[in-house]
Amino acid sequence: MSEEYVIQMKDITKVYPNGTVANQDVCLNVKKGEIHALMGENGAGKSTLMKMLFGLEQPTSGEILVNGEKVNLSSPSMAISKGIGMVHQHFMLVPSLTVAENMVLGMVPKRSGCLIDEKKAVELTEEYAKKFNLLVDARAKVMDIPVGMKQKVEILKALVRGARILILDEPTAVLTAQETQELFVQLKNLKNQGYTIIFISHKLKEIMEITDRMTILRGGRSMGVHETSQVTPQEISRLMVGRDVILKVEKDKAQPGKEVLRVRDLSFTNEWGKKMLDSVSLSVRKGEILGIAGVEGNGQKELVDMLFGFSRPNGGSIQVNGENLIGLSQREIRRKHVSLVPEDRMLYGIASTATIEENLISDRSGSPELNRGILFNMKAIHKETEALIKDYTVLCKNGSQQVGSLSGGNIQKVVVAREFSNDPALIIADQPTRGIDVGATEFIRKKLIELSRSGIAVLLISADLNEVMELSDSLIIMHGGKIAAYFEDTAELTDELMGRYMLGLEEQSPEEIRRVCHE
Repeated sequence: MSEEYVIQMKDITKVYPNGTVANQDVCLNVKKGEIHALMGENGAGKSTLMKMLFGLEQPTSGEILVNGEKVNLSSPSMAISKGIGMVHQHFMLVPSLTVAENMVLGMVPKRSGCLIDEKKAVELTEEYAKKFNLLVDARAKVMDIPVGMKQKVEILKALVRGARILILDEPTAVLTAQETQELFVQLKNLKNQGYTIIFISHKLKEIMEITDRMTILRGGRSMGVHETSQVTPQEISRLMVGRDVILKVEKDKAQPGKEVLRVRDLSFTNEWGKKMLDSVSLSVRKGEILGIAGVEGNGQKELVDMLFGFSRPNGGSIQVNGENLIGLSQREIRRKHVSLVPEDRMLYGIASTATIEENLISDRSGSPELNRGILFNMKAIHKETEALIKDYTVLCKNGSQQVGSLSGGNIQKVVVAREFSNDPALIIADQPTRGIDVGATEFIRKKLIELSRSGIAVLLISADLNEVMELSDSLIIMHGGKIAAYFEDTAELTDELMGRYMLGLEEQSPEEIRRVCHE
């Protein structure tokens, strides 16, 4: 039993009650004071392995050692008591509370009863923020702080609770290039102070930059441990997927046609009185991909909500092929040949307890081809489902399998198979590859390009700067509910230049921005 390892997960096997084997004889050995990457496709077993390390799941067999001591991590509180903290991909913060209040939730200090002692909470927050150089505004409400600061708050929350081992799940998913580099400086600082970090990410460039070693999982098994400096991104992809993956997107130059989506002077103020969209105007033409980049919380979500009828704007107009969309239901919007790949596939993209087949035909079940009045044409439904599963390479037993039992990447393939195959004139692709593996990402990106080049208009919203730059023919950047910049050609764009507009450090003139309307 080596003393250099702070974490040893030995021959870990996890079999769920339904017979699914998530991990099989997996070993994970993490050294003290290193940044260790955990990599693999969706469904490879990463999340399950980390849930067991954080006490959210229990292994079927195998053992876990922390600092050489065999432990039974029966709950997250037990993991925390052993110095293990986890920062989840989706922030676990209460928006209406201050940073300091979030910091001490579930802990002392309290004044009386269940009331938080705000003064002591602020002092504690500022003390830890200074100690770890993770500067936050202790008195600000979480809903009012930028995404990069929310990430710091989550890390500080774990450190305040005594964590010496940090599990970071996709920590840069919503950060700008500048915020990512700032985070990396802070992670290296923690490493130099003897803290150990397990870093989960699908971004190979970041893995190469920040990690010391990596463990790669495929199909629930370990594909070995590697020194990061000794492997290439192509080799990592091959170990993860089992084949060569094209990491760079190739596409022909767009030949845009007529205007499909027309948005003019769109405005929206949320329930807290904050203006989330401020006179936004844009056009998307047939055969092109218009990308939208921006730090989350700058109006992108609200724009998508307006376009697909989840919310109604305070002012402005939305048209598709000259027809109004405002005030229509989602079903009526779909009849205008608008498809949506939603940001949150689990909440808006699928019915997790329904079958793959039911999810695939949910938007077309009333069509004459699949419906015989009071009865479904089951033969036609089975045929369509089988074709979509094959065309979109959904890894499953058959169409009757519950969609919620699939991996994240395969759930996303079910969503895009439905949305891409229903004769769309406009595809709104909101974070289409967030949190999925390189294989599924490669497939979805190729499909978006293929469909755009066939004449479909695509509006792409993505927090992945590489994705939005490589896929987009032209690009807008949103900041503060406005369009801060428009680039007719993405070929010369850099992460750094985009970051300056995303953070509000620069803004184009109104004349430059109006070019996105092609008028």
